[in-house]
Order: sequence, then C-alpha cells, then structure tokens
Amino acid sequence: MAAAALKLSPYSDPRQQCFQTEFKPTKGRTFLSSRNPLLPLPKPHRYSFKCCCLPSSSSSSTNSITPFQYYSFLDEPFRGSRVLTNEELEKLKALESFVYLQELESGSLWVRVMRTEDLDLTVRLLALSFAESMFMSLQYETLLRFFVNQYLLERRASMPHAVTLVGFYREQGGKRGEELAGTVEVCFDKRGATASPPTPTAPNSSPYICNMTVTKELRRRGIGWHLLKASEELISRMTSSKEVYLHCRMIDEAPFNMYIKAGYNVIQTDGVLILLTLQRRKYLMCKKLPVSNSFPESCISESGEEINV
Repeated sequence: MAAAALKLSPYSDPRQQCFQTEFKPTKGRTFLSSRNPLLPLPKPHRYSFKCCCLPSSSSSSTNSITPFQYYSFLDEPFRGSRVLTNEELEKLKALESFVYLQELESGSLWVRVMRTEDLDLTVRLLALSFAESMFMSLQYETLLRFFVNQYLLERRASMPHAVTLVGFYREQGGKRGEELAGTVEVCFDKRGATASPPTPTAPNSSPYICNMTVTKELRRRGIGWHLLKASEELISRMTSSKEVYLHCRMIDEAPFNMYIKAGYNVIQTDGVLILLTLQRRKYLMCKKLPVSNSFPESCISESGEEINV
C-alpha cells in the first residue's frame, strides 16, 4: 500500500507556522523538503559580535537575562562528514556566539540558534502550529512531528548557510522559568536555500526569512516582532547581501502590517490560480537592510510603537 509523503514548503508567518502541504503516493517513507547562561567565546574573530537589544531603562532584576554557556556546533552529529571551509568555520563560530536580548513589558526574551536539546520542543511547537493553521485534528500531531523533525535535521545539515533560531521567554515574577516562545528559520545564501520554495519565488541567492511561529499562549507580546529583528541582525552580520525576502499570506493582516512597519514592501503577489492547489495566496516582500560594518557596543532599544504579535 502506498504511503503518503508530506511535502513541506515553508513561508513566513509570525503568529503561526505555515507549511504548505502536498500528499503524493510513494513506495516508501520519504521526506521531501522545500526550503542557560552563555559565556563569551574565548577568542574573538571577525564574525563575532554582541546583539544586545535591551532598553536603557532595564534593571538588573532577578528576571534579567544572563549570559549563556559556550556551545559548539562542531560537536553535533548533524554535521556528518562534510568538510567545512575556513570561512564556513568562522561563520559557524559566529552562530555559536549569537544572542539577541530584549526586555519586554511582561518579561525577558532571548533569541539564539537552536541546539540539539531544543529540537524536541521546536518540533512540537511547529507541529502544533502547522496543525492549527491547516485546521487539522491533533490526532495527526505524531505524524506531523515526524516530518517536521526530519525537516529540521535536514536544514541543520546546511549550517552555516541556513539556521533555525529559537526564542526563550521568562515572565516577570513568574515561577515557570524560561519557556520556548517562538522560532524562525533564516536562509543566508544559495547553498542554504530550500529546494522547493513557495511562490512567488524569491531569489535563492538572497537571504530569506521563513517558518516563523510564536507559542500560542505567548502571542501579542511583541515576540514575533523581535524574532524578525533578531533574524535581520544575524543576516546583516552573516552576509554581504542587504536584500532580505519573506512571504506573507494575504489573509494575515496583522503580520502584513508588522512587515510594512518593519520596512518590507510587496514586490509580487500570487496569482488566483494558486487557489486551485488549495494554497493561500501570498505576498513576496522585500527589505533592504541598512549597511552595518560593526554592531554597536552599547545596547539599543527599539524606537517607535511596537506591533504586538
């Protein structure tokens, strides 16, 4: 009996994971992809930087974010036997040291690259959000987790050309401790581009943000906004290209407004024929990032009114 292979083609939505689905008969199970405290690195390098976005009014309370322990992606089994160039090694070290910190009104948020111990939580979040966006029964969650897990492992093998970021949140005065607040995927170049990108198709040689989702109980706190800003900060340090692309479904008004506020412009729109494939029409949006030769040592706060997502 033919098995059903789930084809996942991601695009960006700061409130929920938005995989496109396509069921195809196959002869076997295959996965078809589309696209705690941290110590500083012992030795700086040209890609090393701090990404601290803490308001000037933040205080050293018990809920303040502390540095993280040093972590090496070179020790992870996902790399396989692929030999990295010197440039790739430098970029991988930059990903190890990357952390984006932000004090929100309701608590603290920090964003870093997903590690091995984060995989199960991230898979669960994406599977639940995917089921929600597609109005699927939670009885399919186990199957969804399997495919999402395979997808994330495949994408991690492309590091440092693409990366999955995870955001952790600690509520002020809360006793629950830190919890996974959201995730987002960032593709930096052609080697990190997905195999079957959604339409309208973005240039595969340009940075691309996708698969953004926020934990349902933590939405409307600005977490989606800061996942987006963390992605842009990392892109500005990891690539020379300053044009970044993302997709937004036409029905998602709040994310669309957030992207417009963040400086993204619609450059192409899905045609109506895409509806025949049971997919939502999408905008392809693009933003030119400002040129930044070095990240400022002082902490920077976000200016202007923030859209809560």
